[in-house]
Amino acid sequence: QVQLVESGGGLVQAGGSLRLSCAASGRTFSNYHMAWFRQAPGKERVFVAAITWSPGNTFYADSVKGRFTISRDNAENTLYLQMNSLKPEDTAVYYCAAGPHLSIYVGPYGYWGQGTQVTVSS
Repeated sequence: QVQLVESGGGLVQAGGSLRLSCAASGRTFSNYHMAWFRQAPGKERVFVAAITWSPGNTFYADSVKGRFTISRDNAENTLYLQMNSLKPEDTAVYYCAAGPHLSIYVGPYGYWGQGTQVTVSS
């Protein structure tokens, strides 16, 4: 049983930064791969970034590579997404996910948070 709760979303201007957090609970957290997905209005939920349980290898969608950084603090059971140089097209609800298999697709992840809204204006 894994519970995920996102926070840190908000309204920022283009070029600004935002840091999202995902607080996780459950005895299996340290064994799970983690990922961030996002969903804009009227569009499908798509992959943003992922990080393995160990040694913490990271993967990014081409659209955010060089601007976003995913990290995790297993001691605090928290996943992070540092977002820099934000663009209006980054506007979406951001979701964290967890599962035993790392993937860029939605299906393999069995645990999801409720999402946090990120709005980038210009």
